[in-house]
Amino acid sequence: MNAVKLGRKTIGLANSIINNLVLVVIVALVAFASYALWDSNQLHQSADKSNYAAYRPTVEDEGKSFMELQEINPEVIAWLTVYGTNIDYPMTQGPDNMKYVNTSAEGYYSLAGAIFLDYNNSNDFSDFNHIVYGHHMAKKVMFGEIGEFADKSMFDSHKYGNLFVDDKDYGIEFFAFLHVNAYDSTVFYANVRDSEREEYLENLLAKAMYTRDIEVTINDRLILLSTCSDNSTNGRDILVGVLRDETFEDRKTDDDDEIEESQITNSEDAEETEVKGSLDISKLLIVLPIIILIAIILVVYNKRKDGKTNE
Repeated sequence: MNAVKLGRKTIGLANSIINNLVLVVIVALVAFASYALWDSNQLHQSADKSNYAAYRPTVEDEGKSFMELQEINPEVIAWLTVYGTNIDYPMTQGPDNMKYVNTSAEGYYSLAGAIFLDYNNSNDFSDFNHIVYGHHMAKKVMFGEIGEFADKSMFDSHKYGNLFVDDKDYGIEFFAFLHVNAYDSTVFYANVRDSEREEYLENLLAKAMYTRDIEVTINDRLILLSTCSDNSTNGRDILVGVLRDETFEDRKTDDDDEIEESQITNSEDAEETEVKGSLDISKLLIVLPIIILIAIILVVYNKRKDGKTNE
């Protein structure tokens, strides 16, 4: 009889230990999930263009705010805007192509990094081709929208941008979109030599998913906006433009209202998806405490059950 009681007590103790371990694991997982959601949200907020809006160079302030940013970080060299998107950021250039992978435009550590020009390029954009890098991020921050140019309607309806450098605005006319391998040295070759310009330009056009029929010559200055692709591990999406002395307004294409209507619909869908995503996170944050409460109730119930069994 004593052996039976001892056996029951041993089983009860084992069940109690297991239940407590399960509870600890559940609480740990819930805490980790909550932190991951919070951290992800903080990361995207830190990369939002609104954080830099005060520094944006404008005609009214004659670039004074931008100059203030350059005083904070002298490696800020320009300001890049792609019309019709959230790409509206200061651009940096470091001593290598690693620094601004995890350093913000204000010079502090950030996983979102900054938009930066290849260190092999001249910071006055006087080279034939200039390669600009930025992280592909969700919620349309940093270069998160570059991949969307794989949609023909997106490419067709977003033709222009602006580059502010050395106190002057230059228009950007986008003419090609590429999806290439990150190790393609025929594309990722900044500051191409004069003798290789024609070959380089022909190679870009040959590899392009889409092109626009505009005049681009070896005497022009190209700008390539590059980011990681969702479609492949080493894939890179690149939007290619040419710098013009003429600036462009944030204007629509010459195509009909069909594209405009399509873009409005896509924008509404994107907003709806973003709202749903926010709601999903909110729901998860509500559900997690409920899961913890259920786990606690189960543990307490099992303990009482074990106590009655031991009696």
